[in-house]
Amino acid sequence: MRSLDPRLTPARPDLAARHLEGQVAAERFVDGLWREVVDPQAPVRKAPAPDAMLETEALLGERVRVYETTDEGFAWGQLEVDGYVGYLPANALAAPGSAPTHRVCALRTLLFPGPSIYLTPLAGLPLGARLAILRTDGPFAVTASGSCVPEKHVAPLDRPESDFVAVAERFVGVPYLWGGKTSLGIDCSGLVQVALAACGIAAPRDTDLQEAALGTAVAPPGEWREPRRGDLVFWHGHVAIMRDARSAVHANAFHMAVTVEPIAEVIARIRRESRGEPTSIRRL
Repeated sequence: MRSLDPRLTPARPDLAARHLEGQVAAERFVDGLWREVVDPQAPVRKAPAPDAMLETEALLGERVRVYETTDEGFAWGQLEVDGYVGYLPANALAAPGSAPTHRVCALRTLLFPGPSIYLTPLAGLPLGARLAILRTDGPFAVTASGSCVPEKHVAPLDRPESDFVAVAERFVGVPYLWGGKTSLGIDCSGLVQVALAACGIAAPRDTDLQEAALGTAVAPPGEWREPRRGDLVFWHGHVAIMRDARSAVHANAFHMAVTVEPIAEVIARIRRESRGEPTSIRRL
């Protein structure tokens, strides 16, 4: 049996996805069921425990292929958007409803039970959450469930943004959170993935996967002389987005936040931390 990346392979010794039969060893294989994220964001954890490591987050409207639901309330499955495998709270998922038509384009917005700002919000929604919008009612967009969101805070899925760096810059000051993908907390590769998604560009979740899949190499790191806005600078386990020739935006554990810094300072600090030089610079 061949070795597959466990982050992207729905297979365990006791259970695996049907399409992997003949490729991996497992006691049984199942087809799984499509489910949809119905919470604003759902944690995707490494193990079926509330304190297990956060691997990533799935946002409202995303689909998940679920292969097992445990008695303890966890669903084990694979995210459709980037193929990531992990454990989600089962109560954050439901059978797929109306197909999403819009995405949240504000850093965070509020979902109201009706078309009035004086009503108590039902939830806060992150940038990138997907909604099925049926109509408008004044300044509100009305969802398939009858709830309302400010129309200015959503955009049709077929109208992506054009500058992913500008999207990333909206997150400046947001706390650093390993595995996070929202304004409540985000990590370096999550920032890249969410910003690119807003522009209609699919990206893997983790830095090593992004480095292998995104763009083309500009030049060997030591020969990098003309950085451009949007260049991605990779290290082992880290990525930063160039804003211009001298500064970058990135979520980082040094500041425990998304920050804008001179790229020379970032490179020097990571070197001092004995994490080496940039491994590549990629241009989309």
